[in-house]
Amino acid sequence: MKSGGWRTLSSLVGLATALHCGAAWAVDVSLAGIFPGKAVLVLGDGAPRTVKVGETIAEGVRLLSAEGDAAVVEVNGRRQTLRLGERAVSVASPVGPQSVTLQADGKGHFITAGSINGATVVFLVDTGASVISLGAGDAARAGIDYRRGQAVPTLTANGLTRVWQVKIDQVRVGEILLRNVDGAVHEMDLPVVLLGMSFLNRMEMVRSGERLELRQRY
Repeated sequence: MKSGGWRTLSSLVGLATALHCGAAWAVDVSLAGIFPGKAVLVLGDGAPRTVKVGETIAEGVRLLSAEGDAAVVEVNGRRQTLRLGERAVSVASPVGPQSVTLQADGKGHFITAGSINGATVVFLVDTGASVISLGAGDAARAGIDYRRGQAVPTLTANGLTRVWQVKIDQVRVGEILLRNVDGAVHEMDLPVVLLGMSFLNRMEMVRSGERLELRQRY
């Protein structure tokens, strides 16, 4: 990719960061109790709520672990450790469904910076791809052990090859964060990650000239 293209991607990353700061509100979370595989969380002035590990409650707070006297929660991709008896921790939470607007490049392609499991990648919007498709190198950087997935044959422009079907924990494009998304890992490296329909099916896609708006539906 030409240097100008990378400068454009860098600008997109900066814009996404700025939007992230402006589109969030703060919620106070404190830990009231811990049980095996569960934690009792208090949000703001609300009543205590028992949350299972792995569960996400309405405000977007997800409980990652609960052990000893501490619990780890995640809100909008950020982790915080809560301890019994300590003051509430203020964390950022997204407001409602998110959206992002992409600008077409000179060839009419929609390319954007994003991340998979926190690792930065370059996405190419591809409605012809049934799932998110990435190369082995991007999968390794994202911590995906794809060889634990199911190997299936697939037909590409270079002929018949194998891909591994995987579940991707987190996919982020701008303010949009999806979890548990179907993906496919190729044995070789790919120049970009194909943002396929396993992501796009959960969006409203509105095309206006050289712009494409993705609006999260769920």
